[in-house]
Amino acid sequence: MDAGDWDDRYRDTELVWSAGPNLFVEQQSGDLPAGRSLDLAAGEGRNAIWLAERGWDSTAVDYSSVAIDKARQIAERRGVTITTEVADLGGYLPTQGAYDLVIIAYLQLVEAELTPILRRAAAALASGGRFVLVSHDLSNLDQGYGGPQEASVLTTPNQVAEAIGGALTIDLAEVVERHVQTDGGQKTALDTLVVARRSA
Repeated sequence: MDAGDWDDRYRDTELVWSAGPNLFVEQQSGDLPAGRSLDLAAGEGRNAIWLAERGWDSTAVDYSSVAIDKARQIAERRGVTITTEVADLGGYLPTQGAYDLVIIAYLQLVEAELTPILRRAAAALASGGRFVLVSHDLSNLDQGYGGPQEASVLTTPNQVAEAIGGALTIDLAEVVERHVQTDGGQKTALDTLVVARRSA
């Protein structure tokens, strides 16, 4: 899907994603002292807004202008301010060493496109900063529920860890279960979760 397709999707639905933060982002970021955060492929800003509510200087970046407009509006309704940017991550260059937390949630691209984005995200971390990535895992295709049905855009923990391992210390790289409520009952999705840090 290109930016126009995502614009249409965000325009046609009140909220494409949940209003609250991603479960794994919350688990891996909730214990951190507030600082500067960068949410790449932020969509409607659910993670960025949640961080802003916790005192973070929070930036949300997405290539859908409709999603970013919604993120601004939601933040305003919730009484917080976030910095927003409309940008294609394929060419986006975040400021190196500027952020205490960098989040990438469900950015599903082929490996050749994803790897340079991951490396630029790693370079954006300040000393002691944390990197959190969650995405649909390759194993979800056959063993899990939902998500993209094209193997080339699914990730593995090893793939992500190898992309950033030269720059960051990997604290966690594993497949995690995410429970999804559906009309047919609870289903289990399988996600890649990678948490890393830049050494102080």
